[in-house]
Amino acid sequence: MRGLTLYIRSRRVPGALGGAFAVTALTWLLTAVSNGAGEVGGVLLALTVLLLVAVLTVTLGGPDDSLDRTAARPWGALRTLHLVALLGCVLVLLLVTLATATRFGPFGHVVRDAVGLLGLTALGAVATGTARAWFLPLGWTLGAAAFPGTGTAGEALTWQAQAADSRPAAVVAAVLAVAGFVAYVGRGPLPRTSAENV
Repeated sequence: MRGLTLYIRSRRVPGALGGAFAVTALTWLLTAVSNGAGEVGGVLLALTVLLLVAVLTVTLGGPDDSLDRTAARPWGALRTLHLVALLGCVLVLLLVTLATATRFGPFGHVVRDAVGLLGLTALGAVATGTARAWFLPLGWTLGAAAFPGTGTAGEALTWQAQAADSRPAAVVAAVLAVAGFVAYVGRGPLPRTSAENV
Protein backbone atom coordinates (compact mmCIF):
# COMPACT_ATOMS: atom_id res chain seq x y z
CA MET A 1 0.00 0.00 0.00
CA ARG A 2 2.90 2.34 0.71
CA GLY A 3 4.18 1.90 -2.85
CA LEU A 4 0.79 2.86 -4.29
CA THR A 5 0.64 5.94 -2.04
CA LEU A 6 4.10 7.03 -3.17
CA TYR A 7 3.16 6.46 -6.80
CA ILE A 8 0.00 8.57 -6.44
CA ARG A 9 1.88 11.39 -4.73
CA SER A 10 4.75 11.35 -7.22
CA ARG A 11 2.26 11.68 -10.08
CA ARG A 12 0.52 14.65 -8.40
CA VAL A 13 -2.78 12.76 -8.48
CA PRO A 14 -4.50 14.51 -5.52
CA GLY A 15 -4.01 17.97 -7.03
CA ALA A 16 -5.06 16.79 -10.48
CA LEU A 17 -8.23 15.19 -9.09
CA GLY A 18 -9.06 18.37 -7.22
CA GLY A 19 -8.55 20.36 -10.41
CA ALA A 20 -10.72 17.97 -12.41
CA PHE A 21 -13.50 18.20 -9.83
CA ALA A 22 -13.27 22.01 -9.90
CA VAL A 23 -13.40 22.09 -13.72
CA THR A 24 -16.46 19.84 -13.76
CA ALA A 25 -18.27 21.83 -11.07
CA LEU A 26 -17.50 25.18 -12.69
CA THR A 27 -18.47 24.01 -16.18
CA TRP A 28 -21.68 22.46 -14.87
CA LEU A 29 -22.55 25.62 -12.92
CA LEU A 30 -21.90 27.93 -15.88
CA THR A 31 -23.88 25.65 -18.16
CA ALA A 32 -26.79 25.41 -15.72
CA VAL A 33 -26.92 29.20 -15.37
CA SER A 34 -26.65 29.96 -19.09
CA ASN A 35 -28.54 27.05 -20.68
CA GLY A 36 -30.79 25.90 -17.87
CA ALA A 37 -32.00 22.33 -17.65
CA GLY A 38 -31.40 19.77 -20.34
CA GLU A 39 -28.70 17.67 -21.93
CA VAL A 40 -25.44 19.34 -22.85
CA GLY A 41 -23.77 17.73 -25.83
CA GLY A 42 -21.85 18.65 -28.94
CA VAL A 43 -19.10 21.23 -28.77
CA LEU A 44 -19.60 22.15 -25.12
CA LEU A 45 -19.30 18.53 -24.05
CA ALA A 46 -16.15 18.07 -26.17
CA LEU A 47 -14.56 21.17 -24.62
CA THR A 48 -15.43 20.00 -21.11
CA VAL A 49 -13.87 16.58 -21.72
CA LEU A 50 -10.82 18.32 -23.18
CA LEU A 51 -10.43 20.45 -20.04
CA LEU A 52 -10.70 17.39 -17.80
CA VAL A 53 -8.13 15.45 -19.81
CA ALA A 54 -5.77 18.44 -19.88
CA VAL A 55 -5.96 18.82 -16.10
CA LEU A 56 -5.25 15.10 -15.60
CA THR A 57 -2.35 15.06 -18.10
CA VAL A 58 0.11 16.08 -15.41
CA THR A 59 -0.23 12.62 -13.86
CA LEU A 60 1.12 10.80 -16.93
CA GLY A 61 4.74 11.42 -15.94
CA GLY A 62 6.67 11.30 -12.70
CA PRO A 63 9.39 13.54 -11.31
CA ASP A 64 12.22 11.15 -12.21
CA ASP A 65 12.44 10.02 -15.83
CA SER A 66 15.16 7.47 -15.11
CA LEU A 67 12.97 5.83 -12.45
CA ASP A 68 10.16 5.52 -15.00
CA ARG A 69 12.50 3.47 -17.18
CA THR A 70 13.88 1.08 -14.56
CA ALA A 71 12.96 -2.58 -14.73
CA ALA A 72 12.42 -2.69 -10.96
CA ARG A 73 8.72 -1.88 -11.34
CA PRO A 74 6.05 -3.39 -13.61
CA TRP A 75 5.60 -0.16 -15.57
CA GLY A 76 3.36 -1.70 -18.22
CA ALA A 77 0.81 -2.79 -15.63
CA LEU A 78 1.06 0.51 -13.73
CA ARG A 79 0.59 2.55 -16.91
CA THR A 80 -2.38 0.41 -17.92
CA LEU A 81 -4.07 0.89 -14.55
CA HIS A 82 -3.21 4.58 -14.64
CA LEU A 83 -4.92 5.16 -18.01
CA VAL A 84 -7.96 3.12 -16.96
CA ALA A 85 -8.20 5.14 -13.73
CA LEU A 86 -7.97 8.44 -15.64
CA LEU A 87 -10.72 7.32 -18.01
CA GLY A 88 -12.84 6.26 -15.05
CA CYS A 89 -12.30 9.62 -13.37
CA VAL A 90 -13.43 11.58 -16.45
CA LEU A 91 -16.46 9.34 -16.96
CA VAL A 92 -17.56 9.44 -13.31
CA LEU A 93 -17.23 13.22 -13.07
CA LEU A 94 -19.35 13.78 -16.17
CA LEU A 95 -21.82 10.96 -15.74
CA VAL A 96 -22.68 11.99 -12.17
CA THR A 97 -24.36 15.02 -13.77
CA LEU A 98 -26.96 12.66 -15.26
CA ALA A 99 -28.63 12.80 -11.86
CA THR A 100 -29.11 16.58 -12.18
CA ALA A 101 -31.29 18.77 -14.38
CA THR A 102 -28.27 19.90 -16.41
CA ARG A 103 -26.66 16.76 -17.82
CA PHE A 104 -23.50 16.13 -19.84
CA GLY A 105 -24.43 13.51 -22.38
CA PRO A 106 -25.51 11.41 -24.08
CA PHE A 107 -23.53 8.58 -22.51
CA GLY A 108 -22.07 7.37 -25.82
CA HIS A 109 -20.79 10.85 -26.64
CA VAL A 110 -19.12 11.17 -23.23
CA VAL A 111 -17.39 7.79 -23.58
CA ARG A 112 -16.28 8.42 -27.18
CA ASP A 113 -14.77 11.82 -26.45
CA ALA A 114 -13.16 10.65 -23.22
CA VAL A 115 -11.42 7.60 -24.73
CA GLY A 116 -10.42 9.45 -27.89
CA LEU A 117 -8.99 12.54 -26.19
CA LEU A 118 -7.26 10.47 -23.51
CA GLY A 119 -5.70 8.29 -26.22
CA LEU A 120 -4.58 11.38 -28.14
CA THR A 121 -3.08 12.84 -24.96
CA ALA A 122 -1.25 9.58 -24.23
CA LEU A 123 0.18 9.70 -27.75
CA GLY A 124 1.24 13.28 -27.08
CA ALA A 125 2.99 12.23 -23.87
CA VAL A 126 4.96 9.58 -25.75
CA ALA A 127 5.84 11.90 -28.66
CA THR A 128 6.43 15.24 -26.94
CA GLY A 129 6.49 14.60 -23.18
CA THR A 130 3.96 15.10 -20.43
CA ALA A 131 4.30 18.90 -20.31
CA ARG A 132 3.19 19.29 -23.93
CA ALA A 133 0.92 16.23 -24.23
CA TRP A 134 -2.27 18.30 -24.23
CA PHE A 135 -1.23 20.60 -27.14
CA LEU A 136 -2.52 18.36 -29.95
CA PRO A 137 -5.84 17.53 -28.25
CA LEU A 138 -6.37 21.25 -27.59
CA GLY A 139 -5.64 22.31 -31.17
CA TRP A 140 -7.67 19.50 -32.71
CA THR A 141 -10.69 20.06 -30.46
CA LEU A 142 -10.71 23.83 -30.96
CA GLY A 143 -10.51 23.25 -34.71
CA ALA A 144 -13.41 20.80 -34.54
CA ALA A 145 -15.43 23.29 -32.49
CA ALA A 146 -14.77 26.14 -34.90
CA PHE A 147 -15.21 24.20 -38.15
CA PRO A 148 -17.70 21.36 -37.66
CA GLY A 149 -17.43 18.94 -40.56
CA THR A 150 -20.04 17.10 -42.58
CA GLY A 151 -19.83 13.95 -44.63
CA THR A 152 -17.66 10.97 -43.76
CA ALA A 153 -14.33 12.81 -43.95
CA GLY A 154 -15.67 15.85 -42.14
CA GLU A 155 -17.13 13.76 -39.33
CA ALA A 156 -13.85 11.88 -38.99
CA LEU A 157 -11.79 15.07 -38.81
CA THR A 158 -14.11 16.75 -36.32
CA TRP A 159 -14.98 13.61 -34.38
CA GLN A 160 -15.08 15.31 -30.97
CA ALA A 161 -18.03 17.55 -31.89
CA GLN A 162 -20.09 14.99 -33.79
CA ALA A 163 -23.30 13.35 -32.63
CA ALA A 164 -23.02 10.25 -30.47
CA ASP A 165 -24.20 7.97 -33.30
CA SER A 166 -21.56 9.12 -35.81
CA ARG A 167 -19.71 6.04 -37.03
CA PRO A 168 -16.68 7.89 -38.51
CA ALA A 169 -16.25 9.78 -35.22
CA ALA A 170 -16.42 6.55 -33.22
CA VAL A 171 -13.83 4.89 -35.47
CA VAL A 172 -11.35 7.78 -35.14
CA ALA A 173 -11.81 7.93 -31.36
CA ALA A 174 -11.28 4.16 -31.08
CA VAL A 175 -8.13 4.25 -33.22
CA LEU A 176 -6.69 7.12 -31.17
CA ALA A 177 -7.57 5.34 -27.92
CA VAL A 178 -5.90 2.07 -28.94
CA ALA A 179 -2.83 3.80 -30.42
CA GLY A 180 -2.38 5.99 -27.35
CA PHE A 181 -2.89 3.09 -24.97
CA VAL A 182 -0.40 0.83 -26.75
CA ALA A 183 2.23 3.56 -27.16
CA TYR A 184 2.00 4.87 -23.59
CA VAL A 185 1.91 1.45 -21.92
CA GLY A 186 4.82 0.25 -24.05
CA ARG A 187 7.10 3.29 -23.91
CA GLY A 188 5.90 5.73 -21.30
CA PRO A 189 6.24 9.50 -21.62
CA LEU A 190 9.13 11.07 -23.50
CA PRO A 191 11.91 11.96 -21.03
CA ARG A 192 12.31 15.65 -20.30
CA THR A 193 15.25 17.61 -21.62
CA SER A 194 17.80 19.08 -19.23
CA ALA A 195 16.21 22.52 -19.72
CA GLU A 196 12.80 21.22 -18.65
CA ASN A 197 14.26 19.70 -15.49
CA VAL A 198 15.57 23.05 -14.27
